[in-house]
Amino acid sequence: MDAIRRLGVGLAALGRPAYINVGSAGELPPGRGVEAMREATWSVLDAAYAAGVRWVDTARSYGRAEEFLGGWLEARAPEGVRVSSKWGYAYVGEWKTDAKVHEVKEHSLGRFQTQYEETRRLLGGHLAVYQVHSLTEESPLFQDVPLQEALAQLAGEGVRVGFSTSGPRQAETIRRAMGLEAAGQRLFSTVQSTWNILETSAEDALREAHENGLHVLLKEVLANGRLAVQPPVRVQDVASKHHAGPDAVALAAALSKPWARTVLIGAVSPAQLRANLAATEVLLDEGDLEELAGLNVPAERYWAERSALSWV
Repeated sequence: MDAIRRLGVGLAALGRPAYINVGSAGELPPGRGVEAMREATWSVLDAAYAAGVRWVDTARSYGRAEEFLGGWLEARAPEGVRVSSKWGYAYVGEWKTDAKVHEVKEHSLGRFQTQYEETRRLLGGHLAVYQVHSLTEESPLFQDVPLQEALAQLAGEGVRVGFSTSGPRQAETIRRAMGLEAAGQRLFSTVQSTWNILETSAEDALREAHENGLHVLLKEVLANGRLAVQPPVRVQDVASKHHAGPDAVALAAALSKPWARTVLIGAVSPAQLRANLAATEVLLDEGDLEELAGLNVPAERYWAERSALSWV
């Protein structure tokens, strides 16, 4: 598959005025008002579509991201775009950058039913994949048979059912979720997980998911911007060798994984997007990949550092 078609645009940092991405503040519009963020979202989507990107990922908790995306889809009527969204978190930040709480999690049948109706209203028939947002082993979903059955019914509407993962036990969650069945069929057909050259703990489980027929999406490939703004020396060295930016190298490392069907980009401006898309021109050799493989850190450490990032 053409590398550009394996890339997708994630709207986590565009649908609300604050997120934990490092290095995005200077790229966002001054004031970050609703209309300004809508325009910024459309600019990124226009640039991505023109470049050949055909996957967009969003969530109910990404502020007004589904609304922005739905408006763009209606106005542009683009061909071939696939949309994945997520339910389970609700945005409660009231469009404030300094909100004490930005989102609240709940994996219940009621939350699913309410949010699915909201997503369908905003995205209509463009929705291709609906994912449980940040599934963990502790999620009540694993014991909630009515919820599982309700999710399984989405297939009848042409929507694939998936889940995303976060935290140091992603691998365990992936393997457990792959075993879930509803109405005699495997419940999940997609999985979206954090993978980057610092956090590779889910790699074996994701490869297994791919081998079992699940569509694997990778998120936070730039470690919430840290690999672009504060890259380790090894990343800088590989980037210099290829005359590319560190962000392109980090994304190229993700694209080198054949089990990763879709790699998500969290760019918040056309300029950031263009820099990220340069990854499709970076061909890492075995030596480069070995050099980058030595950068991974224990999952507990990685997630502790991520938790310390501020919403800005």
